[in-house]
Amino acid sequence: MGGGSDELEVGFYAETYDAAVPDWPGEISFYLEAADWAKSRGEAVLELACGTGRVAIRLAQAGARVVGLDLSPEMLAMAGQKSAAIDNVRWVEADMRTFDLEQQFGLILIPGHAFHNLLTPNDQVSCLTCAKRHLASGGMLVVHLDHQDIGWLGDLARDKDGAFVEEETFERPKTGRKVRALRAWSYERSTQTAISQTRWEELDENGDVVESRDTEPIRLHCLFRFEVEHLMARVGLEVSATYGDFFGHPLDDDSSQMIWVARRPEDNAGERETTSSASGDFRPEAKRRDK
Repeated sequence: MGGGSDELEVGFYAETYDAAVPDWPGEISFYLEAADWAKSRGEAVLELACGTGRVAIRLAQAGARVVGLDLSPEMLAMAGQKSAAIDNVRWVEADMRTFDLEQQFGLILIPGHAFHNLLTPNDQVSCLTCAKRHLASGGMLVVHLDHQDIGWLGDLARDKDGAFVEEETFERPKTGRKVRALRAWSYERSTQTAISQTRWEELDENGDVVESRDTEPIRLHCLFRFEVEHLMARVGLEVSATYGDFFGHPLDDDSSQMIWVARRPEDNAGERETTSSASGDFRPEAKRRDK
């Protein structure tokens, strides 16, 4: 695909991202609670792979000081347009594996399965090492991952040439027309990589396709529970909790999501007692267990 086509594809994705990607149940409330916890410590929030600001802007609107980091200038441009009237959020173009902001945060978020874009242990460790370096003493990292469905992955492994299947529809803001998103999936068992190709079909009022766009294949690493535990331990982050949804329920066989809450260890045992003794640890399960 040539340079002009790539620009069209990325521009369309950035333009339609908010319409195409809904919130997960309970997600924003979970992040707002975590941001309040950081705010109680007098600390800011960093979102990695922030995209168009779907999460970061709402945290800023609730009063948190927020930095959103993403590799895509098109996505950041959309985020900047949406947040033009908000003065407590800023946007940084950088790689989540190698960023250096010369600032520490009370809370770092990696929402929306973005961590799956890191395909190798070195990439994953680099990202988590950067995150740990940017966490204040006792600060928290929240990572949202897919909880892999072995049956689904097995089906993909048996069908390497996946057919396009409609997965969702949404309205394109610029034209008001319906867009049908079709995806073809395959799975590379040797590297735990799911491969997705998307075709967007824009439809007229009669349901006829007036424009079609195909993406280049996107590779996503499929992470499993104890793989993540080993990654956290390798970089020196302490896992505080692993949830199966954003309501604080434990991860089990029926969970479709994994929400990891990890913390940077205290620099010294007495530091939190003198600097932020009222804030405690971020533990949402006590409030959310009955939902």
